[in-house]
Amino acid sequence: MAPAEVVRPDKDMQQCIQACLECYRTCLETVTYCVQRGGRHAEVSHIRLLLDCVEICQTSANFLLRGSELHTRTCFACAEVCERCAESCEDLGGDSMMKACADMCRRCEESCRKMSAGIMPQAPNLEAAQRAADLPA
Repeated sequence: MAPAEVVRPDKDMQQCIQACLECYRTCLETVTYCVQRGGRHAEVSHIRLLLDCVEICQTSANFLLRGSELHTRTCFACAEVCERCAESCEDLGGDSMMKACADMCRRCEESCRKMSAGIMPQAPNLEAAQRAADLPA
């Protein structure tokens, strides 16, 4: 049996792993804070987004740590979720916990965008969409 290849992450990858793990922790702590605070902070859509961020940050860190060739894809998704999570936290006002979560999500988003370089969502195929719209129901 061949020995497993040891992954030696470069500086950007190490920073992204750290950002993902810190964002994971921060968002998880923020869920507890928001549930305890109640009101708009505990709205289902906000809590769901925080939990989405928790999960994708942990997943992205795991993909990076094991050197998965698919890490650019998880990092792309992570950046998108972190962006939305930051916006949601910012919309709730300026208390220190929400600001800290938004700031951490922005740092993770930036780092994951670097790691996902070259991965772009496909532009919609307008011609195919029109053909589908013209089909009988």
